[in-house]
Amino acid sequence: MDYIRIKGLTVYAHHGALVKERAEGQEFVISAKMGTSIAKAAKDDDLEKTIDYGKVCEMIAEFMTKNRFNLIETCAERLADHLLRMNEGLSEITLEIHKPSAPISRPFEDVSVCITRKKHVSYIGLGSNMGDRKEYLYGAVEALNTYPDIEVKKISTFIETKPYGNEDQDDFLNGAIEVETMLSPMELLEVCQKIENEAGRERKEHWGPRTLDLDILIYDNQIIETERLVVPHPDMMNRDFVLRPMTEIAPGFVHPVTGKTMGRMMVELHEKESTRPSKWWKR
Repeated sequence: MDYIRIKGLTVYAHHGALVKERAEGQEFVISAKMGTSIAKAAKDDDLEKTIDYGKVCEMIAEFMTKNRFNLIETCAERLADHLLRMNEGLSEITLEIHKPSAPISRPFEDVSVCITRKKHVSYIGLGSNMGDRKEYLYGAVEALNTYPDIEVKKISTFIETKPYGNEDQDDFLNGAIEVETMLSPMELLEVCQKIENEAGRERKEHWGPRTLDLDILIYDNQIIETERLVVPHPDMMNRDFVLRPMTEIAPGFVHPVTGKTMGRMMVELHEKESTRPSKWWKR
C-alpha cells in the first residue's frame, strides 16, 4: 500500500468536555496518513487518479468547524469515517488529532488521540435453487451494492451446480462477489441475513432448498470463530461451487488458514475428485 501524509493541519474549532471549550474554541492540529494506491496516478501523471490532498485538507477543516464533540476521541472516529466515505481511492487512514491547549493545570507539551480505520474486503458466496434463481442472485448483488457502507467491486459468472449435502433437490445457481465495506463482520452478516429474509429464505432444513443463500467466505485475512459466524468459511476448500467463482474473481487471494491461493485449492480439489471411485463402483 502507498501512503499520502498530511502533517500539522491547524484548525480553530469548538470541541471539548467543558462548556467554555465549546463556547470559545481553541486550536486543533490534525495529521493524516492515507493509505491508497498511487501507481496509476504516477504512471499517467494524473491528479484525478489519486487523492487530492488539498481537497482532503478542506474536508478536514470543514468537518472540524461545522461539528462539536465533547471528546476528541469521538471527533477522530467521526472524521475518519467521513473521510473514508467521501474519498473513493482511500482504503485506510490513520488520524491524529492534537489538542495543545487542553485544560490541564500542570505543564504539558501536547495531548492527542491517534486512530487507524480502514475499508475491509470481503468475499461473499451466493446461491439459489428456487424460483427465478438468476433474479434472486442479481437482486442480492443490487441490495448489497445499494446498502450504506458496502460497495460491490467484482461479480463472478453465475454457474449451474449440483446440490451439496442433500442431493434430493433442484440444481443451484452459484456465484461469488467481492465487496468493500466499513461494516464489521457481524454487521455484514446481519445485512446478508436481512437480504436473505427479504427474498423469502426459510431455514427449515440444513443444506435444503433456498431462494437465496449469502455466505461470508472471507473477511480481510481475519479468522473468526463464533456461534453465528465462522470465517473463512470452514468447508470452502471442498466446494467446487465456491472455489470456481472465487478463482475467477480472486485467483491469487491466499486463504488465511491453509496458506494456499484460491486457484491452488481449486486445482487440488479437482485432483482429489478425479481420484475418487465413481458412484457405480461404490455400489
